[in-house]
Order: sequence, then structure tokens, then C-alpha cells
Amino acid sequence: MTAARNAEGQPTAPPPRLPAKLAAHPSVQAVLARRRTGDAGRPPAVIDAAWLRELCLAAGADDVAAVSLDHPDLAGEREHAQSALPGTRTLIAMAVRMNRDNCRSPARSVANQEFHQTDEQANHAARGVTQALQDAGHRALNPSVGFPQEMDRFPHERIWVVAHKTVAVAAGLGVMGLHRNVIHPKFGSFILLVTVLVDAEVSEYGQALDYNPCIDCKLCVAACPVGAIAKDGAFDALACTTHNYREFMSGFTDWAQTVADSEDAADYRSRVSDSESASMWQSLSSPPGYKSGYCLAVCPAGEDVLGPYLDDRKTFMDTVLRPLQDKKETLYVLPGSQAQEYARRRFPHKPVKEVTGGWQPPARRSASTGRETRTS
Repeated sequence: MTAARNAEGQPTAPPPRLPAKLAAHPSVQAVLARRRTGDAGRPPAVIDAAWLRELCLAAGADDVAAVSLDHPDLAGEREHAQSALPGTRTLIAMAVRMNRDNCRSPARSVANQEFHQTDEQANHAARGVTQALQDAGHRALNPSVGFPQEMDRFPHERIWVVAHKTVAVAAGLGVMGLHRNVIHPKFGSFILLVTVLVDAEVSEYGQALDYNPCIDCKLCVAACPVGAIAKDGAFDALACTTHNYREFMSGFTDWAQTVADSEDAADYRSRVSDSESASMWQSLSSPPGYKSGYCLAVCPAGEDVLGPYLDDRKTFMDTVLRPLQDKKETLYVLPGSQAQEYARRRFPHKPVKEVTGGWQPPARRSASTGRETRTS
């Protein structure tokens, strides 16, 4: 018996055995007809790297590199990637540039608008790439650049679907800097990252950089208002998130507890300033605002960024670093923390406010005795 062949003369797979009612459905018949004529061919097993790069750049990315999920540096990502998209073979890392002077502005509304608009651009680019890969016959998925994330997992599991920084470094888009941001060799720290998962290999994968774009200037150390970055490379993630993410998840929890603990409006306003209430309202009504991000703002690394720093380092520090250091702003710290001591010593002109950060459950008061007990 002669096997069925398509228009190119290639043998085609026999039609699936289907129940009569399903086989008679117009959609099913249309799909099977396309298969018989060869109009529904399988996607290529390997995606052409040049085609993929042009696709990503046209979608809005400023740089792109692919990395195999089998890369040794992605061992910790495999389970999560396969859970998000079973059959994932490749991770496509994309970088989208931010406008530098917006990020450097002491006006947080300007800097935060830049962060959030670039977030939107990166998510939009990744969605377009995912759609094009889908149209080419592949299975693909693009997790969010940042928030929203999987809050049902908090606090016992990680809430992000894929670690964009880890993927980008493995793909060769940059190297993690002292400030824990990826530094791109050309665009420096002024990038946001996004990742697309796809169920196929790519003809050429990116290679990790053989040097670190960081110039070891330590300006990120000098700019951080809560001392989260140390000269020796140590990083206090809790100090960073307690202040910088004050109006994100943990800070909102702390604020909500303050509302609940307040006896009345006057008591609430004695605990929370009008400025803080207005800022929290703004973050609840629009994308939440970062309180700092100064480590990124002052970073001079990257070929497109480095020139002004090389030309006149004093002017660079006077116009980029000093305005952020001199700004009068509230710094949020955990009681008794190193961040609290650092902030008071290094920036005495910046008010320091103790907060719980929302990391620990508060004391529970007994309704009958008013006695405080710790929650479990």
C-alpha cells in the first residue's frame, strides 16, 4: 500500500483515529484537510538565530540573546521553566533601554514613570515575540518583567516565574554588578530585562561576557541611602527591600497593619504623615513607586554611558550623585538594623523611620486582657 504524500512528495502521517462525531466537525475537517495538502507543516526543530534576533528587535527590544535551558548556570531555573511551559528548550533574554536622565532625577515621579513605561515596553515586546513564535508553530510563553507575580506562593516559595537577571547573564547580555543589577556592555545599568520561553532550540546561543563592564567606581555604594551595598561586595537585601520597596508588597502590609492598629484618624495621622498617605494612595492607584533605585541611577558603566564620567568625574558626581545624596527624604529601616545606624550616620539630614517592613507578624493583643502575645 502506497503511503500518502504531501504536495512536496514527502510522506504524511496517517490521520488520527477519531470518534465519528468529532471527525465530522467542520473545524476538525479543516485541520485534517490542511494536513493532507501540506499546508500545516511542522515548525522547524531549530529556530534560526538571525531570524529570531530581527524578530525581537522589531518587537521593541534593544538587544537579545538566547540560552539553552541545559546551560549549567540555569540549573536552578529548569524546574521552574518546565513548570511554566512544559517542553521548554530555550530561554530568550531581551534587554530594553531606559532613558538615563529620567532614572537619575531626584524627582521620584520622573524616575518611576521611566521604570514603569519601560516595563510596559518590555512586556509588550515579549508578548509580540511570543505571538510570532506561536504563529510559526512553536509553544512559547512570556512571564512578566516584574509585577504581577505569583503571590499565592508567598512567603514560602519564590514568587517570580523566571529569574530574568540569571538568564540574561547566562545568555551573555551582561554581568551582575556590585549593585545587583545586570550591566550591559553598551547600555550599562539602564536596562530592564524580560524573558521568553520556547519549546525549540536556536541555531546559535549567546556566550557569557569574558569581562565585567563594571568599572569598580563604587558610586553605587556611595548613593545607597540605607547602606545595602558594601565595598567588599556584600549586599543587604533586607535593607534594600525595606526602603526601596516601601510601597510594594511588604511595605503595604506594614502600612495596613498601622491602619488597623490606629485607634482613630488622629492616631493614624500621628503615625503616618500626610505625605506618606498621599504617596501610598498614589502607589495604590497607579503602579507602585520605588523609593530609591539610586544605585542604578549613578552607575557610569557601559560604552554608551561612560563618556561624561571619563571626561569630568567631579562634574559627574556633582550633577548625578550629589543631588540624590542631598535630597531630603524619609528612609525606612528595621529597628536596630545596620541600615538604621548607617542612615543616621551617613545621611543625618534625611529623616529615618522605623518600620516592621511587613516581614514578621505583629504582636496579637488579647481581647480580654489587652496582653500582647506573639502570633505563630
